[in-house]
Amino acid sequence: MTDQAVDTSGPATAPGAEEPSGAAPSRFFGRERELKALREDIERAGLDTLAGRKAPRARVLLIAGRPGSGRSALAEELAGALTGTDAVGAAAAATGALPWSVRGTGTGAYPDGVLRVGLTDPGGEPVPTERTAGELLGLLGVPVPPGADRDELSELVREALAVRRIVLVLDDAADAEQVDPLLPENPDCLVVATATGPLTGIPDVRPCTLGGLEKGAAVRLLARAIGQVRVTVDPRTAERLAEECGGQPAALTLMGGLLAAHPKVSVADVAGQLHALPDAGKQQPVGARPLARAFRLVHDSLPQTAARILRLLALAPAGLADAHTASALAGCSVSAARSTLDDFVKLGLLRTDGAVHPLYAVPGCLAPLLRALLEDRDRPAEIQLARARMLERTVRRLQSCRAVTEPEGSTAHRKLAGLPRSLRFPSAEEAGAWLRVRQPALLASARLAVADGELDTLARRLVAALVRALAAHRGTEEAAPELYGLHGLVLDVARRRELPREQAAALLNLADLDARTGRTREALTRYRAALDAGKAAKDLYATGRAMESVGGAYEQLGDYHRAADWYGRALAQRLSQGERADEARLYGRLGAVHTYAGRYGEALRNWRAAASGHRRLGDLPAQARALSESARVQEYAGRPHDSLQTCREAVELARRAGDVRLQAALQLRLADTLDRLGDPTAARLHRSAADRLLGDEAPAYEIRSASTES
Repeated sequence: MTDQAVDTSGPATAPGAEEPSGAAPSRFFGRERELKALREDIERAGLDTLAGRKAPRARVLLIAGRPGSGRSALAEELAGALTGTDAVGAAAAATGALPWSVRGTGTGAYPDGVLRVGLTDPGGEPVPTERTAGELLGLLGVPVPPGADRDELSELVREALAVRRIVLVLDDAADAEQVDPLLPENPDCLVVATATGPLTGIPDVRPCTLGGLEKGAAVRLLARAIGQVRVTVDPRTAERLAEECGGQPAALTLMGGLLAAHPKVSVADVAGQLHALPDAGKQQPVGARPLARAFRLVHDSLPQTAARILRLLALAPAGLADAHTASALAGCSVSAARSTLDDFVKLGLLRTDGAVHPLYAVPGCLAPLLRALLEDRDRPAEIQLARARMLERTVRRLQSCRAVTEPEGSTAHRKLAGLPRSLRFPSAEEAGAWLRVRQPALLASARLAVADGELDTLARRLVAALVRALAAHRGTEEAAPELYGLHGLVLDVARRRELPREQAAALLNLADLDARTGRTREALTRYRAALDAGKAAKDLYATGRAMESVGGAYEQLGDYHRAADWYGRALAQRLSQGERADEARLYGRLGAVHTYAGRYGEALRNWRAAASGHRRLGDLPAQARALSESARVQEYAGRPHDSLQTCREAVELARRAGDVRLQAALQLRLADTLDRLGDPTAARLHRSAADRLLGDEAPAYEIRSASTES
């Protein structure tokens, strides 16, 4: 969470000129004394050096100061200077709320560049270490192991940083426990942390404590926003306004934005208005009051509609919003919302990346002020309605994001045509780009949806839509770390609320992810837990699915006896319910594990039962595959002539089904059987038939056992 809007950095503009919306800061001034002290601290001999030992890990610099003091901007300026990168510009491009990285130029002590992550959410809650570690691994290009816990992820971060010379910026740390697991065990790295106070528990750290800007720098910051002429007319009043702001860069930025938006208002008038404002909430620390008063003055100067939109941005997940988010919150048009957000950027109330479809961030130092104002000025029912509108809009955008990946003519694609044009994506590529950029806010939306401990319809739809969109654009394996987190959210709420049906569903989803990513034993544990939850909920589907999945896990582990036992239990349940498609599939799975175990009699009976089930369903291709597996078992059992006859039945079924590739694959199997029977001439005929069927196509259709058709 970046601690303020544009601190003491920004583009130089002509006096009175208006900065373009979304311009990235490019200039930093002030804090020369602090920068010098931080540089000296880097060179200072640590306790280990004085004791004649090599430092075991990276040096940690701490920049301490209240929100709005410029601590984040100072950390970014220092990191940029040390690595030869425009770190401030990078932070602006990332809107100040997202993790970012910049490659170094190959010069200096830290040629591998800068990594930056925020350690506090806009809501004020510390970010869990596992989430921070996952963000860092993503920035480093290191795959995040699905289902890995905090210790595993932290160790991976340390391993990745052990071979790099990098500056790691840990912004807005709540305490030492957040920082310590992420410290590189590499003295060639440097960590720059920002916090409100000391990080007790991390040795050899001396905080660089920030107060207000010195008078000259504060006045220059005002002049940059409003033009030198308005300051020169009455320099003492400009100094007075800087004093009223406590020299805080964030407060000065707000006052500069207010004066720039009202060119006919004098600096003296604004200084007087700010002085006259009472302190809101005496419980606030004295040092925090100037920013609170400056923010209130800017808020109260806004038109009523704009002020309401600003307050509602306190609900924006991860402090990030686009025009759609603001439109849904306020119940206004997308174009009106975008125009209002751009106005907020000029006032210093928001930061933006300046993209074609811009993303806006609420500065961290303003987030608690926005929340307090929202709770004070707006009724709970209105807040709840705005939140519901925002989440509903998010669901529809996610549905559109997924639907655009579906084939033309599909049900999902037809539904896409019925959505308003503003919610649709012109292409799958643009939808994927939107999903990638918005992912932190979308994951935060899911956390927000279940934050009240409920799993209402909207929360379920949001999580489901996000899971499907991630899987559609990135694939289940690549998106597995995010999918684990989403299903884990549901599981946590379901356990707290004692909702066994939801527990079963979440456990099944998590176990499926485990199974797909090779964590078979973990999957088995979760499938068993899902079975218990399904029984508690009296959910026949969940229990049947869990029993079959337990069997699948044992099959993957090579325990075919237990696999057959669990498949048999699942089959018995399906038989009692008359679910014919599931019955046929389970007979096939039983046939497969009996085949693997060498129990050919049992295997043949089950494959024959599977073929009969598919015949009753009218599924000729599935019937042909089941008969093909029966033929394989007969061959294994030393009955090649029976195998040949069964395989011919399968070929005829494939021909009747019009499945050319399956028919060709079965012809090749016939050829292999004839070779083993000592009839190479007939075998060549069947291979020629397969070649004619395939023509110039790819190799023949692979016949998979029914055990893979779940």
